Amino acid sequence: MRTMLSRGLGTLILGLGISGLAPAIVHADVPQSPTFSQHIAPLFQAKCETCHRPGSIAPMSLQTFEQVRPWARSIRERVLGRQMPPWHIDKTVGVQEFKNDRSLSDDEIATIVKWVDAGAPQGNPNDMPPPKTWPDGQGWNYADRFGEPDLIIRSTPWTQKAGANDTWWKPVVPSGVTEPRWVRAIEVRPGTVKGRKITHHANSDLLQDEPGELTQAGPGRFMEFAVGKEGELMRPNSGKLLLPGSRIAWDIHYSASKEDITDFVEMAVYFYPKGQEPKYRQHLLRMGNTGDGAIDLPPNTIKATESFYPLRQAARIESFQPHMHLRGKAMSLEAILPSGQTVILSHVDNFTFNWHNAYVYADHAAPLLPKGTMLKVTAWHDNTVANKNNPDPNVWVGYGDRTVDEMGHAWVNVTYLNDDEYAAEVEARRTQLTKGTR
Repeated sequence: MRTMLSRGLGTLILGLGISGLAPAIVHADVPQSPTFSQHIAPLFQAKCETCHRPGSIAPMSLQTFEQVRPWARSIRERVLGRQMPPWHIDKTVGVQEFKNDRSLSDDEIATIVKWVDAGAPQGNPNDMPPPKTWPDGQGWNYADRFGEPDLIIRSTPWTQKAGANDTWWKPVVPSGVTEPRWVRAIEVRPGTVKGRKITHHANSDLLQDEPGELTQAGPGRFMEFAVGKEGELMRPNSGKLLLPGSRIAWDIHYSASKEDITDFVEMAVYFYPKGQEPKYRQHLLRMGNTGDGAIDLPPNTIKATESFYPLRQAARIESFQPHMHLRGKAMSLEAILPSGQTVILSHVDNFTFNWHNAYVYADHAAPLLPKGTMLKVTAWHDNTVANKNNPDPNVWVGYGDRTVDEMGHAWVNVTYLNDDEYAAEVEARRTQLTKGTR
């Protein structure tokens, strides 16, 4: 399931920003006698409370000792098995530095395990860190960074009737933009708390007339939302362009419900300040198996499918997000360079349908790929009884929009570069690496 080069990788590190294999596990920073107040609470604030707090999507809050203590043994098992926090990147291959990494380090896991095994002591309450402030209810995640959204675009409402089959709601709405504006961040969320229970995904395509110099990749997908995704931040000096008269074409998948739920989806858009125009335009591309016949899973089988996407220009790869359904098991993104060399950019070895993570590469580690590179997406599906998420291993499964059907593509954010821009980016990466080794 993995392809790595034994030779030539050193020269690729410069262009790709790949840090190589994960270091050996050394528990040097595990405290002798960890307590909740001093050691565990700060970890939970940093890695868990975004979901485990009142009004959020997790089933219980983990903000206080009284809330955490009854769950201590369960927490131990979940973090030891790397089920929580949800972060499914294989830590032994490919890029290992991400802007949004919410995984626990080996030392952090060892600290939690040691704390539980010692009886989960509270420690001195005075050692507790100050409570972390979170948005109330339906607050926006990026509001603390950029302020309230500059623009909110809403789909038209849909009522999912109790007992009805899955529905795909596809309204087209105006963006409301009256002048060209560059976008630096986007969030999408269900419009109501109940809507979170039934909104599987919400794709939003940008419809607008493109000037000639912008037509190479077109406006394409503006944003993709799926369960577990927080939002999308553009790379510094990169953005997406909204033009006057533009429209958003929604494709919203509502799952079956036991009660009538009326919901809409809303998208928060954060603009660059007027007059601040980023140098690069970012594109969200769908790479992988995208049509009838692309996936064909016989009963009781594990199967891999491959797809390829050529880069007709040099590019920087900004993020990687696998998208599969209940039988999805793993996915890799590889770069086949013009020289014929192949290297893994990222490998998700434990895909979980409930968490559609977008893995956003760190600024200094985002892969830089030359023109003529072929991106290869490999998806593995497990249609056997061993897959606990499999609703029925005895049926033949094909490509389709329903949750019980399958998909096998990746959402990949790409910034295209001309030859001069690519050379400049590579030289900047070379300088950065040289300084880092002094």
